[in-house]
Amino acid sequence: MQRILKILKYLGRAHSALDLAEDKHPTGAMVDEALRADPAITHVAQVHCETGTGILNPLPEIAEACARHGKGLIVDAMSSFGAIDIDVSRYPVDAVIAASGKCIEGAPGMGFVIARKAVLEKCQGNSHSLAMDLHDQWTYMQKTTQWRFTPPTHVVAAFRAALDQFLAEGGTPARGARYAANCKALVDGMTALGFKTFLPSAIQAPVIVTFHAPGDPAYAFKPFYEKVKARGYILYPGKLTQLETFRVGCIGAIDANEMRNAVSAVAETLKEMGVTKSAPMKAAASARI
Repeated sequence: MQRILKILKYLGRAHSALDLAEDKHPTGAMVDEALRADPAITHVAQVHCETGTGILNPLPEIAEACARHGKGLIVDAMSSFGAIDIDVSRYPVDAVIAASGKCIEGAPGMGFVIARKAVLEKCQGNSHSLAMDLHDQWTYMQKTTQWRFTPPTHVVAAFRAALDQFLAEGGTPARGARYAANCKALVDGMTALGFKTFLPSAIQAPVIVTFHAPGDPAYAFKPFYEKVKARGYILYPGKLTQLETFRVGCIGAIDANEMRNAVSAVAETLKEMGVTKSAPMKAAASARI
């Protein structure tokens, strides 16, 4: 969400944000209240899965709140598309934004937008950028069947191959189930080692998991990262503002056994570093987003 706010500031667009702790998600009631308080709001931007923490935001109830107020909803589904259901036939969503990588498991490099045609038709002249002018690209492709500029042909070809594999696997239900099994194997294994997840399971997306760093004085992230990497697994550093954490992804062409192998690499690294206590450091006050 911080990235969306930064984009809006660069574009000079008026905006407001819900002030939430990093381990909390917005609710439909919160969106209802915000829209009642500021009738000038025209659109709501929703990050479906926040990879900074791993939160899965409640898209259905937020979509319903937007519909009650007649507001447009734009969903950033970069980290959820292909693994978590987004039923635009049930939820009044103006646009879903995703990309060729992440849960589609294609080569990264191409973003795409699935938009309601009636909404897109009214967007001429709204874009601040020629490169990102979706209306211009859409109308040009309708007339010529071509991209306006040289397309990333290798990424498009890889995207098509990834979609074929996605459908062969069973689509969103099957891929989501595999990622959920990966997530469970990871969390079960790390919990057995003494680690604590940052989020409760009720709001944890099966995409990426944030763990509290061990409070053991022998622990330091940089050597921990390098030693786990040497064993074949690369971790993500934490993104929280006041707590020391690290993150582990659950997506990609991997299964639950691979996640158990990653947990084994963490266990071996802790032993090598002399870390005997994986419980987190004393928690600081919750940060805000």
